[in-house]
Amino acid sequence: MRARALVAWNVRRIRVDRGIPQEQLAYDAGIDRSYMSGLERQSENPTIDLLDRLAETLGVQLSEFFLQPPKGATTPRTLPKGRKPIRLNRVKK
Repeated sequence: MRARALVAWNVRRIRVDRGIPQEQLAYDAGIDRSYMSGLERQSENPTIDLLDRLAETLGVQLSEFFLQPPKGATTPRTLPKGRKPIRLNRVKK
């Protein structure tokens, strides 16, 4: 796996595992949401300073972004779309 793809895969994996929307991570790290999206799609080439900020924001070591996924690992799932959380068992009045 290429370095850019590896970083993109791991950033998304960590973000989704923690339930953090892309927009929130971008805001907390001080970057634009569209840049964050591009990073996860491998169309952006992040600097080491940006990776350091993302690691700090996510509370992980920078090296976490360079871990090889296990054989047969699937792409990390996406979070539910939209800005509102899903409400289960909503009662109509």
